[in-house]
Amino acid sequence: MSSGSDHDEQVISNKQIIFNDYVSGFPKESDMHVNVSGTIKLKVPEGSNGIIVKNLYLSCDPYMRNRMKKPVSGSVANSLKPGSPIVGYGVAKVLDSGHPNFKKGDLVWGTTGWEEYSLITDLQNFFKIQHTDVPLSYYTGILGMPGMTAYAGFYEICSPKKGEHVFISSASGAVGQLVGQFAKLLGCYVVGSAGSKEKVDLLKNKFKFDDAFNYKEEPDLDAALKRYFPEGIDIYFENVGGRMLDAVLLNMRVHGRIAVCGMISQYNLDKPEGVHNLMHVIYKRVRIQGFTVFDYYHLYTKFLDLVLPHIAEGKIVYVEDIAEGLESGPAALIGLFSGLNVGKQVVLVSHE
Repeated sequence: MSSGSDHDEQVISNKQIIFNDYVSGFPKESDMHVNVSGTIKLKVPEGSNGIIVKNLYLSCDPYMRNRMKKPVSGSVANSLKPGSPIVGYGVAKVLDSGHPNFKKGDLVWGTTGWEEYSLITDLQNFFKIQHTDVPLSYYTGILGMPGMTAYAGFYEICSPKKGEHVFISSASGAVGQLVGQFAKLLGCYVVGSAGSKEKVDLLKNKFKFDDAFNYKEEPDLDAALKRYFPEGIDIYFENVGGRMLDAVLLNMRVHGRIAVCGMISQYNLDKPEGVHNLMHVIYKRVRIQGFTVFDYYHLYTKFLDLVLPHIAEGKIVYVEDIAEGLESGPAALIGLFSGLNVGKQVVLVSHE
């Protein structure tokens, strides 16, 4: 550590996870590397309305895979910049601020760098953490972007009603586990799919889904869905795509709704799989709507008002998979795509 003329001009070392280059096929840990020679000034540049933060927790999310691809017109999230730190959601502490809404010592969540310290200049979707009676890591998940995604997708897109039949793919992940619990609180019948016995047990025992199955053990997904939904599916929360979506289309009920949140089975394919059963969208008057969380952040306060009491009362539970140390970030992120994580994957960078 070295310092300038006073504490405010202090320059310190800043370990970073650097993105190497655009990725084709399945991503690897070697697509990133640890840079130990980075530095950062702990003072916001003169005239900037940005903030300097110390990163505490980083969020591993499936959408980050698409940011590793070359820029594509119309993409929701910008591609990562080769040679620069990975970018994603995180929880941080403000060390210096040039912005009137943030002050030194504030805890915040939003888009930050995969590094020990970051200068944040785009504060559009940055939120001050007001409720600290829950684990701070929850703001990478249940109280952060995944929680808002589950809330918006289920309540705003699916227009659920009590007693409806709800199916969630990748149901033990950061978003799916919440959608299922929202649906149960509303009085729906809920089934989820996941990729291991451990995750299936979690869905049934921890999250109280009515049922769950391991899709890897089901060679015929259409038959599996007919077993769990003999009367069909009203709401499908889509996280997987591919042959799962194809099977679901055969099993939707008339006027069913599909909220398309993600398609993790397609992210690592150079040529995405086709969908063959789209005629059923016509037969059953199914509404399919894709969405991104960015369109719904204006509902964040309303979302907190719903979720915080449920957490306090134990009506909603949340499972995290926490990897310790910034260096563990690449392995944790890559593990998402082979299902190594159980629950929300988080990287602990530093305690406060």
